[in-house]
Amino acid sequence: MSDPNKGRPVSESLAETTHLVLPNDTNTLGNLMGGQLLKWLDIACAISAHRHSKRVVVTVAVNHVSFDRPIKLGDFVTIRSQVSRAFSTSMEVWADVWVEDHVSGRKIRCNNAIYTFVAVDNAGSPIEVPEVVPSNEEEQRRYDGALRRRQLRLILAGKMRPEEATELRALFPK
Repeated sequence: MSDPNKGRPVSESLAETTHLVLPNDTNTLGNLMGGQLLKWLDIACAISAHRHSKRVVVTVAVNHVSFDRPIKLGDFVTIRSQVSRAFSTSMEVWADVWVEDHVSGRKIRCNNAIYTFVAVDNAGSPIEVPEVVPSNEEEQRRYDGALRRRQLRLILAGKMRPEEATELRALFPK
């Protein structure tokens, strides 16, 4: 276990859940309803945020969700989530969604999502969280992009002026 006052590796926040798509989870086409997937994603991402911060966490934003491939009735759905970056009190959590091929057992990545959580104290006030320490190329890529995604989310929410978004502005040279 890492020192709670220092950065924690991404791996310590890993959460993996597997679900069976049942008839009550599907629409009239036999596909998993998006709202059900969002619920499963929110729970998995909350577990990751809690594992990283060791605190109660609340969902602040669903930054991105892709529905790249339909998920069918009877499919096994696996969600793997990890904290990709922590700021002072908030954490970006990245989740990948996989569907398992029933014959080969091979998992096919079909969707992904990015959530933001804030750790809170017993009174519900935001509380500081440890930094994230990436340990491989993919974790580093997600970590590096998190600041740009955060700045974009804050601009869209009206909480940051575009000229203050230095990381985003650097992408568009004059």
